[in-house]
Amino acid sequence: QEHFVESGGGLVHPGGSLRLSCRLSGNTFSEYSMAWYRQVPGKQRELVASIISATATDYDDSVKGRFTISRDDAESTLHLRMNSLKPEDTAVYYCNTLSQMYDWGQGTQVTVSS
Repeated sequence: QEHFVESGGGLVHPGGSLRLSCRLSGNTFSEYSMAWYRQVPGKQRELVASIISATATDYDDSVKGRFTISRDDAESTLHLRMNSLKPEDTAVYYCNTLSQMYDWGQGTQVTVSS
């Protein structure tokens, strides 16, 4: 059964950077449009960034210009480079296909605080 494993989160000061990674077990990663999502307690999970191919990406307005999504199909891995982090970026970050095809993984906690 395919599933996601997210990593790379942590505690960072405002203005800092993190790089999240997500690996999908199985051999079908390259077939999917992929996305990063985030969720804070009491709120719905929201779409942060999506990628179809290296030249086809999209971002929520709140992260545009600060976050970069990328993929390595050979390694079945999705990345999210986060720069200029703000306290409002604090959340648990998840990856999934853009259609949310699979069960959610554990996510990785990102905390931005001074």
